[in-house]
Amino acid sequence: LVLKFPYLRRSYQSKKTVTSIVGETLPNTFILALTSMIFATIVGIFLGIIAAIKKDSIFDKSALIFSAFGMSLPSFFAAILVGWIFAFLLGKYTGLNLTGNLWVVDDFGEGIHLQLKNLILPTLTLGLRPLSIITQLTRSSMLETLSQDYIRTAKAKGLKFSTIIRKHALKNSLNPVVTAVSGWFASLLAGAVFIEYVFDWKGIGVVIVDALEKFDFPVVIGAVLFISVFLVIINLLIDLVYG
Repeated sequence: LVLKFPYLRRSYQSKKTVTSIVGETLPNTFILALTSMIFATIVGIFLGIIAAIKKDSIFDKSALIFSAFGMSLPSFFAAILVGWIFAFLLGKYTGLNLTGNLWVVDDFGEGIHLQLKNLILPTLTLGLRPLSIITQLTRSSMLETLSQDYIRTAKAKGLKFSTIIRKHALKNSLNPVVTAVSGWFASLLAGAVFIEYVFDWKGIGVVIVDALEKFDFPVVIGAVLFISVFLVIINLLIDLVYG
């Protein structure tokens, strides 16, 4: 459903309404950012917990090396590297395409089909850096929490170690992680331009860059306005999650 806001005007180039342009592309970026953050959050928290429990082990050191590598790898280079490995070198085994959108028109033009496999590589690439951050934060927060007095008291009571981790340590370790998730989701929503360009993902980031190159200011203003509204909503939801 595309809302009609007359004051957003029309594109200088295509003459289409700004709301229709944003309505066609913003959901693609939102889906990409959401799936990337779900992937990064689940995997990052899991790796961080295991690394904290097995401190100074091979797994812990490997997780630290992986997270440092993920944080230092530029997004455009990561996109090229992931696409080259999984879509080019291993393409016949993975069945993944380098480019493609979520909805694809078939060769005969008879309909539009959902292609979830086209979401895999952009999701992995876009989620790599937040995954690394979440892993580091979860590990550090868990190590600090596990050293607290109430954790030692829980151990002295004879509680199972899995119960201590799940009911006591994890919940008290997630505040910095939730903060990071909200910030990274906002940044992914607004800054997935390189990923969208490499994988030919028709998202709002590409639209904004194209509009800037063509001085199509109504499109830029409208896209930034919609993204800003989403960021406000996300911050509100995060404040509720803290409870």
